[in-house]
Amino acid sequence: MARDRSQARTLASTFLGYFVLVFFALVFLYPFVIQIGNSFKTEPDAAANPLSPVPEVFSTSAYERVFLGTDLPIWLGNSVLVTIVVTVARVLLNSMAGYALARLRFGGRKAIFSALIAVMAVPGVVLFIPKFLVLNQLGIYNSYTALILPVIVDAAGVFIMKQFFESIPVSVEEAARIDGAGVFRTYWSVVLPMARPALLTLTIIAFQGTWNEFPHSLVAVQDPALFTLPRGLADLVSGSLGVGTQYPLKLGAAVLATIPVAIIFLVFQRYFVRGANEGSEKG
Repeated sequence: MARDRSQARTLASTFLGYFVLVFFALVFLYPFVIQIGNSFKTEPDAAANPLSPVPEVFSTSAYERVFLGTDLPIWLGNSVLVTIVVTVARVLLNSMAGYALARLRFGGRKAIFSALIAVMAVPGVVLFIPKFLVLNQLGIYNSYTALILPVIVDAAGVFIMKQFFESIPVSVEEAARIDGAGVFRTYWSVVLPMARPALLTLTIIAFQGTWNEFPHSLVAVQDPALFTLPRGLADLVSGSLGVGTQYPLKLGAAVLATIPVAIIFLVFQRYFVRGANEGSEKG
């Protein structure tokens, strides 16, 4: 009898847990469903029924207008260029800096790490005006260099890689050095492959952060030909298209901007989980 009661409580607890998970999943997913549904509506339908995910008349005119009536192809190209360059640079430079802080012994190492922590605590909005002044003084304001150079390294990425490298046994590197490998060779051929979970995490963070970066583009460029997707979408939302709510067009552009991030996250999440499992088995 007691066993039956215990099983009933376990079943009820499991059911309640899944119910709560499904409920919150629907709460978080519903705005995306609304976004996609409204992007396929007509303008009057979206204005009259903005919270309905089902269009009365299915229409792709919003997507046609996005590509033909806006500069979205230019914004998309700029975002792809900037995101790829910044992501690759961050993964490489952050991992190199993290390895140096974790393994190399040099004067001022602790001071540099303390400064790194301090930079992470500074709100980004505080740096808007100094960043603009520096870019203008260097003569790179309103250029691709201004979009890329200031963000190719971030303190959080260096911190993540440093902490991960410190978890790798030193004996692995000592064996490589006995075989004649130098510092860079040890980092590149021995340590870096072992850091795959951290590298994939950093790749996801760098790609998502750069793709969605708006404040930096706001202070780095003013030429519409250099706008990235977030800056261009902000221009649409601010009313550059004229009168009307323009819900289908705005939400259609937002859907197109969301797709690459979603794909990258889903693909790399699978490899990240696999790499984490391999790391735990080796440990």
